[in-house]
Amino acid sequence: MTPNNSPSRIVFLVFNYTWLTIVACLCLFPIVNVLAISFSSASAATAGKVTLWPVDFTTNAYEYVMRNDAFVKALIVSIKRVVLGVSLQMLLIVLLAYPLSKEANKFRFRTSYVWYFYITILFGGGLIPTYMTLQKTGLIDTIGALIIPSAVPVFSVVILLNFFRGLPKELEEAAFMDGAGHFTILFKIFIPLSKAALATLLLFSIVGHWNSWFDGLIYINRPENYPLQSYLQSVVIMGNDTALTALDDEMLATLSDRTLHAAQIFLGALPILLIYPFLQRYFMQGIVLGSVKE
Repeated sequence: MTPNNSPSRIVFLVFNYTWLTIVACLCLFPIVNVLAISFSSASAATAGKVTLWPVDFTTNAYEYVMRNDAFVKALIVSIKRVVLGVSLQMLLIVLLAYPLSKEANKFRFRTSYVWYFYITILFGGGLIPTYMTLQKTGLIDTIGALIIPSAVPVFSVVILLNFFRGLPKELEEAAFMDGAGHFTILFKIFIPLSKAALATLLLFSIVGHWNSWFDGLIYINRPENYPLQSYLQSVVIMGNDTALTALDDEMLATLSDRTLHAAQIFLGALPILLIYPFLQRYFMQGIVLGSVKE
């Protein structure tokens, strides 16, 4: 075993920290650049003068974006989607992972259910059958089309059921002897002991719902019902933005499509940037403890 103070160990640590610092800076550069452009004037952003610091500082882009009804409506739709979708996902993940974590002699059809869910990871119905199913059930152009198809993330179920299987069985046996039922054991023993895994899955669910844009373009017909990421995709990538046509001459002098797009993109990423630090400390612990075990 290499000593902690050996020359090779020191060289490794220096190289490792240097490389990780460079990678972190490369990851932060686009975010800082977008933020700087959003606070810069139209002329500076169009001329490409902005890198990591705003040029001709102005907040007009954010003032206009927050008065843009289309952006605000899309933001509200995304908030509703995250609240409803994440709540449904976490509830179903917990309710599925608990019985599937039991041995086959305690849950008679466990293996059949495991294969039933596992096969959905390997094979999918495809976009057209999914669209037809949502159309026949009347979910097209509703928020249900953004929530129900992804209500059961099987990968998250696998992580949590393996986490549950790693908990001491003596706790469950003692609770049964005291007269506790399955729901009592689940909500008063298993869930309090699974905060790390649940926080990790919560982060997965929030990021997945917030960043999803393709399903909004496919399943939502009216642009006013778009979630935020679908709205941003249609504005930034497809160029379907009529915002600048409504600007007066005074505001048009300090705004451009680049500054408006940068402000909207940063506001769209801001909630995840604010939430992630609170859940990150559970992330690695939850992934390691919920990994597949023999």
